[in-house]
Amino acid sequence: MTPIDAVSSPAVIELRQYTLRPGRREELIELFDREFIETQEETGMLVLGQFRDLDEPDRFVWLRGFEDMTVRHHALTAFYDGPVWAEHGPQANATMADSDDVLLLRPLTAGSGFTVRPSHRPRPGAPAPEGFVSATVWSFPPGQPEGIALIRHGLLPVLHETGPAPLAALTTETAHNTFARLPVRAGENAAVVFTSYPDESAHRRHMAEMRAHPRTREILTSIGSEQTAVPRTLRLAPTSRSLLP
Repeated sequence: MTPIDAVSSPAVIELRQYTLRPGRREELIELFDREFIETQEETGMLVLGQFRDLDEPDRFVWLRGFEDMTVRHHALTAFYDGPVWAEHGPQANATMADSDDVLLLRPLTAGSGFTVRPSHRPRPGAPAPEGFVSATVWSFPPGQPEGIALIRHGLLPVLHETGPAPLAALTTETAHNTFARLPVRAGENAAVVFTSYPDESAHRRHMAEMRAHPRTREILTSIGSEQTAVPRTLRLAPTSRSLLP
């Protein structure tokens, strides 16, 4: 039997960004936090975090994790073929304009994944937490390891030196998508760093300290020479039942 206060560190993570129909984000959040947390976890997955995108009022961002790709296939099959999705899935889908912006990820290094205690999840009706989460996504040419190595060996040490340690540092999981009914972005070579702060001003201070670090300019210049797009930072506010931050 799994201990009630067990720590979970999933090896496969989905970063899911949904574009919703105008004005329907709160409807989806209420439905999700009421119906889709425990019921997904009963199938073998872990709902890590649910967020409002602070820059996009019709964007809902969430994360779920799995022990491995085989568990992912079995868990998703059980949930999406099960009674809860049959009952509530049509209402959820009706709020969405697009749900295919999904990155399939794994920890960038040993120990750099999310570490959470599912028993610490807030109960239904809990107030929304005060925290702020940033998630920065870097994109590099497929099959080229140089950019990912610069994040791992260059940027992450500076982030650790200048502010709170990242919640997680992830990179693309290249295994075949084992649940084709839910597409993921193909041909990606991404690094994603998640960091939690008490509030957005703490995030701004950390970024200023990071930019002032003597190694930062060289590191960012090197990363810039490898990337295929300007990095994107998601500014996220957790919902009341998010495990993160």
